[in-house]
Amino acid sequence: MTTTQQDLEARLWKAANALRGPVDPADFKTYVFPMLFWKWISDTWVYEHDEALEDYGDGLNDEIEADYHRFEMPEGTLWSEVTTKVTNLGAEIAKSFQRIEKANPRSLAGVFGDASWGNKERIPESALLGLIKAFNEIRLDPSTVSHDLLGAGYEYLLKNFADESGKKAGEFFTPREVVNLIVGVLRPEPGESVHDPTCGSGGMLVATINQVREQGKDHRTLRVYGQEVNLTTASIARMNLFLHEIEDFDIKRGDTLRAPAFKDANGALRQFDVVIANPPFSLTDWGADRWPADPRAFCGVPPAKNGDYAFIQHMISSIKPGSGRVGVVMPHGVLFRGGAEARIRQCLIEKDLLDAVIGLPPNLFYSTNIPACILVFRDQKTADRKDHVLFVDGSARFVKGKNQDRMTDEDIKVLIQAYETGEDPDGEGGTNVRLVSFDEIKGNGFDLNIGRYIKVAAEETADLGTALVAYADARQERLKAEAAMFERLAAAGIDLSMFEVSGE
Repeated sequence: MTTTQQDLEARLWKAANALRGPVDPADFKTYVFPMLFWKWISDTWVYEHDEALEDYGDGLNDEIEADYHRFEMPEGTLWSEVTTKVTNLGAEIAKSFQRIEKANPRSLAGVFGDASWGNKERIPESALLGLIKAFNEIRLDPSTVSHDLLGAGYEYLLKNFADESGKKAGEFFTPREVVNLIVGVLRPEPGESVHDPTCGSGGMLVATINQVREQGKDHRTLRVYGQEVNLTTASIARMNLFLHEIEDFDIKRGDTLRAPAFKDANGALRQFDVVIANPPFSLTDWGADRWPADPRAFCGVPPAKNGDYAFIQHMISSIKPGSGRVGVVMPHGVLFRGGAEARIRQCLIEKDLLDAVIGLPPNLFYSTNIPACILVFRDQKTADRKDHVLFVDGSARFVKGKNQDRMTDEDIKVLIQAYETGEDPDGEGGTNVRLVSFDEIKGNGFDLNIGRYIKVAAEETADLGTALVAYADARQERLKAEAAMFERLAAAGIDLSMFEVSGE
């Protein structure tokens, strides 16, 4: 009997809620996803075994049966064999995970993460038994739950865990409407390679596959690659891709800015057709000390206290000549901040790499309410966009929500159309779009603030985050100028006590 999506989601959420109380909701994902994945591979292995038995009967041997299985399950590691044990259940689960990973070194090494299953302070046995009992109510083999359904269930859990985790959710979850917008703008094609250098739970890579599949194209020829600094989140990404029936992927754990994991045979940065990401905004400790000699700093070294342009330059350095394109979520500050960032921004515009700036609605993200935008870069821009940048103001395209606002499918469709055509699909006064020449941008000192080019954006959007950043920058410049002035006055022998100094 097949399971409906509504039924599966209800049962999965019931399983997660079995942990409520002794386990912090922000940690639900650490325990629920490995158990879900184990239940799935166990149920699927039993289903495949029954198929083999039906086909071969008494003639079945280990060599024949191996062809039926996607993953090897050593004896004693199936869900039904372990979860019925009555002593040290957490430790037995941890041992089984290790054996499964060891039996599948190429595909499953490290996939279950590093949760302390045997630590009864972290996860009491009563909570573990509740989780097992809830999962026992769900069969997850192919005859009951399709890959599409299972993938949707996984996404449902991710969204709910993000809601429960609040600001912490920004580390592993990007709102799906933002993901779908970027993927829709970049339009990955069959046979291309796609890389997310800060892949979180793998949502952007999954969305890329799904879009190609939904267009009726062969998604199996896509190759997807991701890097993620957090071990648990990297494991969640791998499970996510497996559950969406994606085979050709490579998720590596590590710090993208300090130690990019994808290199070619010569040690140079590997290049991809599409590079897509929602990096952590304005990262302070990002490894600036290593960048003066790094070839990725082709337009300059970003400030030590702000890694936004390090991620941007890394992504541009990772695209293939010709076909390469980048879609990255950034705070509005990257559009106008001064200093080293202004010089990098000018360099990128002068190299004609920046294709578009798409302003997003406020309050979409879990981690911050600072206004954000999508920057699109292309190695080769279309003829009509050379020496121009397209500005799309999507700030009004949203539906008000309780905690986060959201964009509808229609909002996403309209913004993609605006990007592709360079025109407002709604007609006058809808989504504001403008193609701006290099000379005009240069005349504005390479400031990309959307309000400079689309007046409605400045008039209608209460951009508090942008205003605060602008104020902080202006204040720093003023203090610097005052210090230089007082230094000169003192050198000239003028008594500074006659001046009122604010003491800042």
